[in-house]
Amino acid sequence: MDSQQTPHSEDPRFHTELDGTRITVLGTAHVSQISADTVSELLRSGDYDAVAVELCPSRHNAIVRPDDLSRMNLFQVLRQGKVPMVTASLALGAYQQRLAEQFGIEPGAEMRAAINGARHAHLPVLLIDREVGTTLKRCYRNVPWWRRMNLFGGLMASVMSREQVTEAEIERLKSGDMLESTFNQFAEESRALYEPLIQERDHYMAARLRQEAANKDYRHILAVVGAGHLSGIREALGEQGGQSPDEVVERLDREPPPARWPRLIPWLIVALIVTGFVIGFTRNPDLGWQLVADWVLINGGLAGLGAILASAHPLTVVTAALAAPLTSLNPTIGVGFVAAAMETWLRKPTVGDFSRLRQDTARFRGWWQNRVSRVLLVFILTTLGSAIGTYAAGFRIAERLLGG
Repeated sequence: MDSQQTPHSEDPRFHTELDGTRITVLGTAHVSQISADTVSELLRSGDYDAVAVELCPSRHNAIVRPDDLSRMNLFQVLRQGKVPMVTASLALGAYQQRLAEQFGIEPGAEMRAAINGARHAHLPVLLIDREVGTTLKRCYRNVPWWRRMNLFGGLMASVMSREQVTEAEIERLKSGDMLESTFNQFAEESRALYEPLIQERDHYMAARLRQEAANKDYRHILAVVGAGHLSGIREALGEQGGQSPDEVVERLDREPPPARWPRLIPWLIVALIVTGFVIGFTRNPDLGWQLVADWVLINGGLAGLGAILASAHPLTVVTAALAAPLTSLNPTIGVGFVAAAMETWLRKPTVGDFSRLRQDTARFRGWWQNRVSRVLLVFILTTLGSAIGTYAAGFRIAERLLGG
């Protein structure tokens, strides 16, 4: 392997040869027009017969087919439990829109330049980054369970904030990437998050380049990646000599199985609550009914409050309040699904809501004004309210049984 680093700070790159295929890895700034211009200039040179980009199929699709959100099946999203993933995707898009509006910068312009340049030159586009959903799931699974809500809450708070993007965030984007910048405060504090978010992707992209080189279909590949990935990819190319790239990709694409014991927690809570009811009725029917009333009022009340905070339809609020005490005793179905389905039925999203989804969610108030994003908020906030209500009601029941 041979490498070469150019002195120009806006155009860092290194060259390597893998299985007879020459690869130029170009580090770019995701908020720099200079980087976009550099990519276009290199592709116009005619030196390359393929372009590799730091994109996964989902992110590539968002660039080339931005209207796909308008064809989203909302009920399918709810049924398949994809609400957190869709919400996170919209939140990341909102962060990009804030950057564009505040600084007149289009994040990812260099990736668009690479795709458009490849199209004009009739060159294939190679997607070398790991699927963003897999990366987020591995991040989620790698973080201790008690910090997961903090992680999701921090993401939502940062990208839905009405505050302006700081110059420090812009500087991070110049040397990293959108995912890394968004989760930066967590990644710096947690090795468990840094590994799947950054290090694993360096190894993944290096393995993908090795796969493409092994096919021997190309003479010279231009790989366009964020500048923050340059050193990691170069190191990974040197470290993976003894491993098959197919094995590396398969390992890093694998979603770690969830731990079994956290899945037992809801059933344990149900068992404790039901046991509390039985003990209460055994001691005194009045006490038993008092425990049931506590459960219904606290759990249902907080779920209903979540629906109110999401500006849900009044009937959705009532549905959430009535369903939460029952769904909390049946972990196979959540109040979020019931409430969101009711909201969707009562306020059916229009074609306009879907088509404006990205634009509306770029504004704080837009999350409540767009019927699609409001359904997502209903799901999340009623689920959160019921979860808090379950623990609060459980402690209240224990307190009454212990004579407090």
